[in-house]
Amino acid sequence: MADPREFWNHRYGLPGWAYGTEPNDFLKGIAPLLEGPVLCLGEGEGRNAVFLAQRGLDVTAIDLSPKALEKAQRLAAERGVRITTKEADLADFDLGNQKWGAIISIWCHLPPWLRERVHHDVATALKPGGRFILEAYTPAQLAFDTGGPKSLELLYEPQDLRTDLAALELERLTEQEREVNEGDWHRGRSAVVQLIARRH
Repeated sequence: MADPREFWNHRYGLPGWAYGTEPNDFLKGIAPLLEGPVLCLGEGEGRNAVFLAQRGLDVTAIDLSPKALEKAQRLAAERGVRITTKEADLADFDLGNQKWGAIISIWCHLPPWLRERVHHDVATALKPGGRFILEAYTPAQLAFDTGGPKSLELLYEPQDLRTDLAALELERLTEQEREVNEGDWHRGRSAVVQLIARRH
């Protein structure tokens, strides 16, 4: 992917909603655990951020793509809620210090050097008691043609997450196959890792 911003602007510039307008199933299921303020990483067109805002949480969504964030604001307006959006590259975005009650990473696949750095920063950026929520595709996803990166280095191994997030308490780290039906780009049997990690 030579220019990620160009890639995502193209995808999010297409008609409709690339990944639908409903929240990720995993996030929806564990949402009662979450407290704000919430930071959504690589949030795209806003479906997860808007869902959390509908639950009364203060939500900030960041993404590389301005086209995605325009759609996120449109979805928020349609659903009658407010979210904050910021166009940002995680390579130079400051997550802050003890700032967030929850940080959300749904299908936010980063190259290893950036994944390690962002996850290290997550541990600092969470408030005490705050949670990091992640769902990502694992290398086993390459056997399916149902979504996610086609590059092995962009897929997440549970052990790498355990190492990245050693400063946090792992409340859940599971690898599984499940049906994912989120818009046109994530549809069908999928190999995923799901994580809930908490700052002491």
